[in-house]
Amino acid sequence: MKPATAAKKLNIYLPATPQEFQDGEVTREQFLELQANPPEWLTALRKDGPHPRQEVARKLGVSTSGLARAGAPDVLTTAEIKALLEQKPAWLVAERATHAAVQEDNARIKTERAAKEQARAQRESSGGRGR
Repeated sequence: MKPATAAKKLNIYLPATPQEFQDGEVTREQFLELQANPPEWLTALRKDGPHPRQEVARKLGVSTSGLARAGAPDVLTTAEIKALLEQKPAWLVAERATHAAVQEDNARIKTERAAKEQARAQRESSGGRGR
């Protein structure tokens, strides 16, 4: 696979990886080895960053759209993320609340759909469709 694909699957920021990782192809076996036995550079990158947008958003508890709305950088280190979490700027508080509300709404919808599906399955199994 391409290095960009591997970096995305490993949830790391490609430009921060070693040049040989960026320049080469990653076989499935190499990818599985990176997951099972991460080299020092990968462990350090995951611990200290810089982190890609998706990881920054996850660590801050916001969506990637929330980062964009706030004009926050797409790439941050662990120290920068910790500093933001300690400072709690107004945009971060607002985006975390928005993100939490969306997640609650999504969970509610999922529960409602599951209940409807269960009721439908029970009707079908009891032969109660009125046909």
